[in-house]
Amino acid sequence: MNQIDRNANVLNREFMYLAQLIDTRFKLYFQKDTSSIEDIPVPDLSESPSIYSDVVRHYKMNLDERVVLLLALAPHICPQILDVFFTRNETYGRGFTEFGGVKGNQHSGFIPTGETVAFLLAANDLGHRFRVGQLFDDDHFFAKHKILSLNGAKSTEPILSGILSISREYLTYLTTGEDYKPPFSHEFPASKVTTQLDWEDLVLDANILEEVQEILAWIKHNKSLMEDWGLAKLIKPGYRSLFYGPPGTGKTLTATLLGKSTGLDVYRVDLSKVVSKYIGETEKNLANIFDQAEHKNWILFFDEADALFGKRTNTSDAKDRYANQEVAYLLQRIEDFPGIVILATNLKSNLDDAFARRFQSMIYFPMPKPEQRYKLWQKAFSELELMDDIDLWKISKDYELAGGAIVNILRYCALVAIDKDTRQVEEEEIITGIRKEFKKEGKTV
Repeated sequence: MNQIDRNANVLNREFMYLAQLIDTRFKLYFQKDTSSIEDIPVPDLSESPSIYSDVVRHYKMNLDERVVLLLALAPHICPQILDVFFTRNETYGRGFTEFGGVKGNQHSGFIPTGETVAFLLAANDLGHRFRVGQLFDDDHFFAKHKILSLNGAKSTEPILSGILSISREYLTYLTTGEDYKPPFSHEFPASKVTTQLDWEDLVLDANILEEVQEILAWIKHNKSLMEDWGLAKLIKPGYRSLFYGPPGTGKTLTATLLGKSTGLDVYRVDLSKVVSKYIGETEKNLANIFDQAEHKNWILFFDEADALFGKRTNTSDAKDRYANQEVAYLLQRIEDFPGIVILATNLKSNLDDAFARRFQSMIYFPMPKPEQRYKLWQKAFSELELMDDIDLWKISKDYELAGGAIVNILRYCALVAIDKDTRQVEEEEIITGIRKEFKKEGKTV
């Protein structure tokens, strides 16, 4: 039996229990029954192999917490069992206030709120109602681990009027058993990056690779250092690194390989979608990213970071003050983030000096030397046929190019070759490709 079937089986039993609980609560409330909700047998999950059961056991959920989780899942999995909450109060010609709930814009079913939870678990028992409210406190594991929350309640309205919402991550995890991979969107302006290359394809100086090795060591051993060695009280969680150097020198590939070699997802943040001219929007966009990533093994990669994290200015006007607030906010979120954050920039001098002390490492990616360029040319053109008169070593010595530019030249030469129905590349085609790359930087061959 696969994980989906295991979760489906146990959730089917859980929702049968929830349906009985709802039915009994309504009968009790309308004085049509004298039984108790405590009399309903609770499904035993102690031996269940499902992900859902693992989560319930991991958090040692009591009955109230388990019911809250089921209510949050119900609109997504078994919405029909909530239809009874649409019962009308004939005295006032409307729904019952104490049932809470809302109707969605597209979803025609009942969407529970905190008030729905309070009614189902506590009814008229005020003491129990107050304890239900504590399930949504910031220090409860529901909030701390971003499992579920009450959303949308205005500050002037009752807290329990917020919609009971389960996070997309836990909805996916508790149903399919898989980790949720958020798609690129306005709410999450970051995309997962992958590569088919490996470490041997990365051409860097040995001293640079040593510095990269430090990040790998942290990824592999940070849990042991923090927990087993007892360093959590002295060292902040997470690791922050700055990659700087000219374009195309391997910064993005290095970040991607760090993820590939350790099994971590790497998300590249699109700063053009993060930075906003509207006050407070940039912080909100950044908060969305950090909140999504906080309890996941992700590497957050901010490319061209100086677009956002540039030097702070003198506060001569309101615009400067808000720009500085954005930088200060980012500094704090980066420092508090328990995962891996890598910032990349072409010019280190463009970054605010306050960043330096917040980084565990600052790694310079220089333009490759002739020997390294030679390796890059050989690797890039290994699948094509070079004419005998092409001297890659001479080309490597004569033209200072980064690895990214050499790949662009490969693309150009490959297109010319395939258009001629051949795999052969002539020297003039390589020189033309070099000329095109130099032209981008205002240089001439």
